Amino acid sequence: MNSRLRTLGSRTAGPGRPVYVTGEIGINHNGDLDNALALIDAAADAGCDAVKFQKRTPEICTPRDQWDIERDTPWGRMTYIDYRHRVEFGEDEYRAIDAHCRERGIDWFASPWDTEAVAFLEKFDVPAHKVASASLTDDELLRELRATGRTVILSTGMSTSKQIRHAVEVLGSENILLCHATSTYPAKAEELNLRVINTLMQEYPNVPIGYSGHETGLQTTLAAVALGAAFVERHITLDRAMWGSDQAASVEPGGLQRMVRDIRTIEAALGDGVKKVYDSELAPMRKLRRVPGVVAEHEAGAESQPESQTGAESPSGAEGSERAEPVAV
Repeated sequence: MNSRLRTLGSRTAGPGRPVYVTGEIGINHNGDLDNALALIDAAADAGCDAVKFQKRTPEICTPRDQWDIERDTPWGRMTYIDYRHRVEFGEDEYRAIDAHCRERGIDWFASPWDTEAVAFLEKFDVPAHKVASASLTDDELLRELRATGRTVILSTGMSTSKQIRHAVEVLGSENILLCHATSTYPAKAEELNLRVINTLMQEYPNVPIGYSGHETGLQTTLAAVALGAAFVERHITLDRAMWGSDQAASVEPGGLQRMVRDIRTIEAALGDGVKKVYDSELAPMRKLRRVPGVVAEHEAGAESQPESQTGAESPSGAEGSERAEPVAV
């Protein structure tokens, strides 16, 4: 396989392949399986390739000095460690998620925040594992993920270039995909720094580069695709007014449909970078170009067609004009 391509389930991601679009459910389900299944449906209906969750072992991922801090939640006032358990899915829920994703024809995977979570996710045939930006410096977790042999998607928010290089060394570059990200929720447009996508492409020429967005709106995510992002991830929600820290930076179902639609349009519009004269341009060229120039029009037309087709009639003229003459050879 091309060294710049990565396997994600039955799909491949990288240059020349369709952008792999992931709807990040995270914990926007608020611990409710019905919410999770509805978000899977929204992502599948929009044409996403995958949905993503977050998997934590609360006692490992929650600092001990925060366990007993009380907070208000939709389920009443509770300690932070109880809240972390309240929004965490177990094996029964993930079995239901796995079955529903198979039924809807969409991949799912997760960001494990600790090594126990990696072992949990390995019970399922997930196409990849994701490293959250906050976990980029966790060498133990990175080594555990590398050992699975699965593609690892590494988000690079809140990280320096040196930290990213070290993480890539730990993971190895042959089976990873890097995602540019800015880890604020929501992120300001002036802090997205989308040109880092190109910087990462130059520094890691054999690694596909993607984008994990936490901004509001869709324009900047679409700009990331135009810059060459091979993977796009956005948080999704049923309603941005729902309770939860990630909801405000998330995309609702209608916006998700528009985003995927526009990504596919941009893919088609980007083309292959080879300048050519399209068959559809021949009739307008003949009608509108007064001076053929040094290179004759028939030569330009010949470049746009296989040799065996030169001499064939060109398409009808623009805007209902008379039939164009055949291309001269």
